[in-house]
Amino acid sequence: MPDNHPARPVAVLGTGLIGAAVARNLARKGFAVRAWNRSADKARALAVDGVTPFDHAADAVRDAGIVVTVLKDGPAVTEAIAAALPGLAKGAIWLQLSTVGAEAIDTLADLAAENGLVFYDAPVQGPRQPAEQGKLVILASGPDSGREAAQSVFDAIGQRTLWVSDTPGASSRLKLALNAFVFALTHGTAESLAIARALGVDPALVIEAVTASPLDSGYFQGKGAAMLKGGYATSFSVENGVKDARLVVEALAGSDVRADLAEAGLARFQRAAAAGHGERDIAASFLA
Repeated sequence: MPDNHPARPVAVLGTGLIGAAVARNLARKGFAVRAWNRSADKARALAVDGVTPFDHAADAVRDAGIVVTVLKDGPAVTEAIAAALPGLAKGAIWLQLSTVGAEAIDTLADLAAENGLVFYDAPVQGPRQPAEQGKLVILASGPDSGREAAQSVFDAIGQRTLWVSDTPGASSRLKLALNAFVFALTHGTAESLAIARALGVDPALVIEAVTASPLDSGYFQGKGAAMLKGGYATSFSVENGVKDARLVVEALAGSDVRADLAEAGLARFQRAAAAGHGERDIAASFLA
């Protein structure tokens, strides 16, 4: 095991699409990985990848020097850590990778402080495929004291770490701004293709016109192709789009910023979910 890997195990709480990929990549890089998930079968499925599954969060984190949370939202993270607390040692490093929003991240930071945990606010940028390839971008905020150990984990799961602040909370707020951009690109692509079709023009011509122009991007090409082919295998679900778009809107409540695109995008995701596309990829914005 490389010298910069922690001597004690790493526990991953939450083994959905992103969490499972995180656990696998850590194991591949030589970490001793433990995993827990509320649906135990998802954690058990990782045993073939060298990950040790546990049925109880407290058992998964016992003797772990680093705990990684990769869950849907703030309440899910709070519930998991509360269940894990009997097994958590004071001084353990907690890497919080979930997108939980501005209010919840402050609550989690307080929870960490109350229980003597070294807390890093580290939401990740990238859906399923980059997670599986170990090419996430990590937006990290937290104290200098545990950064070397935290960075060893980030290096195993990502291609780049952007250290945002020494104070937790800044990264989660940055993630909201970045998600607003991702959703604007997604909905803009979907709406442009839908407008072309409604006006009697082959929407594939939109893709052709943008290709190799200043407007082009890999994201546009990927989502545009999925929309035209009806390929909605989930990389980032519409349900999570609803959750994250709502977090953006809620975070700006009371400010002087009117997030028109975020509000309209939330409504579009909600329409897609109401039409039965909640578990599909956010490319299903095209179906809203």
